[in-house]
Formats: sequence, structure tokens, C-alpha cells
Amino acid sequence: GSMKLPVTLERDETGMIGVECPAIPGCVSQGRTEDEALANIREAIIDCLEVRAAQGLPLTVRTAEIEVRVA
Repeated sequence: GSMKLPVTLERDETGMIGVECPAIPGCVSQGRTEDEALANIREAIIDCLEVRAAQGLPLTVRTAEIEVRVA
């Protein structure tokens, strides 16, 4: 099976791209390029899901979108 999960990408001051999956607490990775960062977070997500399953935790936590007004 497969799951679709949101990830965030943010370039840091060294030029590396940090990536994290907000639906899985503590699941983070990085890469030199966006493609590399996404490949790395895919692997990290699989590892994190296996650990959470082994610990009897829910695979993911709930994420929600909210609307905010911006000027």
C-alpha cells in the first residue's frame, strides 16, 4: 500500500534543504537538492512508521489546515 503525507522543505543558511513530515513527530531529514531531500525523507518516513508500529503508536498524528488573514 501507499500513503500520501505532507512534508515541509526549508533551505537553511548553509544551503542544505531540511525536510520534515509534520504528520510523524520527529521525522526529519535533509538533502543538498530538493530531489535528494525528498528521497531522504521518504526513507526516513518508512523507518519512522516501522518504529511507531513496533511501539504500538498510531502511525501518524492528525494535521489540519486552518485559514488565517494576512495583510
